[in-house]
Amino acid sequence: MKRKILSIVMSVAMIATLLVGCGSSDTSTSTSGSTETTAKTETKTEATVTAGKKVGVAMPTQSSERWINDGANMKSKLEALGYEVDLQYAEDDVQMQVSQIENMIASGVNCLVIASIDSAALVNVEAQAKTAGIPIIAYDRLLMNTDAVSYYATFDNKGVGTAIGKYIEDNKKLADAQAAGESYTIEFFMGSPDDNNAKMLYDGVMEVLQPYLDAGTLVCKSGRTSFDDTCILRWSQETAQQNCENYLTGFYADEDLDIACSAFDGFAYGIKAALEGAGYTDANWPMITGQDAELMAVKNIISGKQTMSIYKDTRLLADKCVTMVQAVLEGSEPEINDTEQYNNGVITVPSYLCTPVAVDVNNYQKEIVDGGYYTAEQLAE
Repeated sequence: MKRKILSIVMSVAMIATLLVGCGSSDTSTSTSGSTETTAKTETKTEATVTAGKKVGVAMPTQSSERWINDGANMKSKLEALGYEVDLQYAEDDVQMQVSQIENMIASGVNCLVIASIDSAALVNVEAQAKTAGIPIIAYDRLLMNTDAVSYYATFDNKGVGTAIGKYIEDNKKLADAQAAGESYTIEFFMGSPDDNNAKMLYDGVMEVLQPYLDAGTLVCKSGRTSFDDTCILRWSQETAQQNCENYLTGFYADEDLDIACSAFDGFAYGIKAALEGAGYTDANWPMITGQDAELMAVKNIISGKQTMSIYKDTRLLADKCVTMVQAVLEGSEPEINDTEQYNNGVITVPSYLCTPVAVDVNNYQKEIVDGGYYTAEQLAE
């Protein structure tokens, strides 16, 4: 009997041990399974945000280095977030850009980023996008006369003009020249009339320089100082060169041009060619301004053939635009720092304005090379 009781007690103990072991194992498995499920859920949630989302990016041209960089930066950053990207360049052909955007809409893009050639030509295709429920973000060039645009990412365009004007004022010491009764000759090369940014840049330039023109401290011998008289369609380098050649021949045969107020690095290249053709040398080389800090422009600044440029870090602009895309596709609000300045004729477009920086031979190393935009090797090539 004792043996039988002992056998029963041992059996009960073994069963209890097994039950405890199974309970422990079940708890461990349950905890592990819960953690794994949570991780899978989080991964699935992140993937769901971008899964199947496609972004159409319409850029104006590959003839300018800055637009190549803009497109490449945008594509890289969007793809890093998991979006499919359709990047198209229209080579300054308005109808080609219209067709490209129409094709993007037909292909089912979820968002459009548009840097327009001529925004007036895009009104109808933008309306198509709105009807299809596709949000539009204007990139660096405001889309005019439409309510289809959701946001605008750009640099402070009037600020670009102000920076150019201030550079001329400070480096030519115009206030001192005015007090002394001295004067400088100046000619203007402003941006494309179909680009709203160009007019804002002109306004910024003239806000600084118009008082000196009125006082005779700055003398424009061609008399071409209005935006309509100085704008250059499609930001054409060739037209800028031709205009400069005409000015030099017609008004500066007996007097040097002191300042070429240029709104774009491409214009500065054309101006440089015209000056060289007219026999200008280091001894009488004028001040030449620019915008975009293209690689060639910075090389020209180093060599003394261009005086300054406005540095616009396209990496920063692409970052801001990508956050806008992400926000509209995820149903959140992007960062905005201007809700008043950019009225497109129909609505005031919520905008993010990046800050431009004037660069010359004195600070290009700090701003551009140390900032990683170009390497010293690139500039030495």
